[in-house]
Formats: sequence, C-alpha cells, structure tokens
Amino acid sequence: MTTARLDRLLANLGYGSRRTVQQLAASGRVVLDGQPITDASRRVPVGPDLPARMTVAGAPVDPPAPLTLMMHKPLGVVCSHKEEGARVYDLLPARWRARDPALSTIGRLDKETSGLLLITDDGPLLHRVISPKSHVPKRYLADLDRPLSGDEAAVFADGGLMLEGEDKPLAPAVLESVSPTRAWLTIHEGRYHQVRRMFAAVGNHVTALHRDRIGGLALPDNLPPGQWRVLAAVEISNIFTGC
Repeated sequence: MTTARLDRLLANLGYGSRRTVQQLAASGRVVLDGQPITDASRRVPVGPDLPARMTVAGAPVDPPAPLTLMMHKPLGVVCSHKEEGARVYDLLPARWRARDPALSTIGRLDKETSGLLLITDDGPLLHRVISPKSHVPKRYLADLDRPLSGDEAAVFADGGLMLEGEDKPLAPAVLESVSPTRAWLTIHEGRYHQVRRMFAAVGNHVTALHRDRIGGLALPDNLPPGQWRVLAAVEISNIFTGC
C-alpha cells in the first residue's frame, strides 16, 4: 500500500498550503477511520478507498491521484487552460485547480461541441488514449446544413481524403446515416476540428456536433450536460475494448 505524509497529500489535493493542512490537522478536522489525525507529518495509506476512510472538515476527502473523470461537456465551454471564457475546469470543485499533478482533458472538444469528455491527471493514460498507435475510436453525431449526397460514406472509408492545409490523408472513418441531415461518424484520429473539416471537404457544414463514445466507453443517458463523475478502473479499461 502506498503511503504519503498527510500534509503533502492534502496540499497536493488542493486543500491549501502545507501550513494550512497542518492547522486543519491540529484542529482535529482531518479524520481517518474514525480517528482524528492531529500530526500532519504522519504517513497515511493512499488508495482508491481513501475517500471512504478519510474526511476533511466533515466531508469525504477528494479522490487521490491517479484520477480520471467522465464529463458531459456542455456547449459554450472550452477545454483549454489558456482560452478565454468559461472552461470545463470551472465545472469542477474550485480546489481541484490546485491539484498536483494537474488535471487535463484527454483531447479536446471545441466550444460548440458537446458530449463525452475525459479529464485526468494520469499522464500515461492520457498519452495512451490519444496515441495514433492505440486506434481508439471516437463517435460523433453530426447535424448537417444540407442533405447527404450519398457518397460520403465511401469517401470517408477510403482513407484517401485530404483536409485543407494538410499533406497526409485521413485514416478510414465510418459514416452511418440517421436521416438526410444527420449522421454518426466514427474516427480513429484527433486532428484539429476534424469532423467539421471532413464534412466541409465534401461540401457540407456541421450545424451541431455531439460525441457519445470513446472506445468502448459510452456517455450514459443519466449524466446531464455540465455534470461529471469519477471513472472506476473497469470503466477506464473499457476505453480500449476492441481497439
């Protein structure tokens, strides 16, 4: 079992400086297995069950690293730390912005795209998901400005489509028509605005875009826009099912 000094652990989880954590502990507001920990230098066990065992100021402690979240990204928020405006990180507890290691999105959805977004502090997992070698499929539902012409599925599946400004063709993608102006598109890459640019390349325009699946992990119907939850290990493994 991994252990860590209490003051370092809680500081890394964003509860404040190590001095602040020492004051929390000294006041008896950090409790492990029903017993207050007043010595902030004490080493404590760190595992997935920590929130069930430890409270800080009467509330379960935040999950320790590595932490991976599933979010239903709403429209109107951005994934970048640097872009102006509302960010997906603003939908998380405020102290999580001070976590170390920091939380980052696994890939991005643009401001006008909704749906399944993964957020993690697990660097190896992030790189595994986005690596072209992993071939993790991502499925999008696209609403279109004009009706499909009928040959888009063949063009996308061919593996020869070139996007404007690029010199490498896209990997084959799968298009499934839902209606004349709505379709599912499954891609295995993550190029800049890829889905929108693919439809633009065949003379159409995406009016709404929603991602519902990454690998074998689907966005549940009971997770509303703007809400998130922590993923269990088995759910994380589902990302790579069938890849």
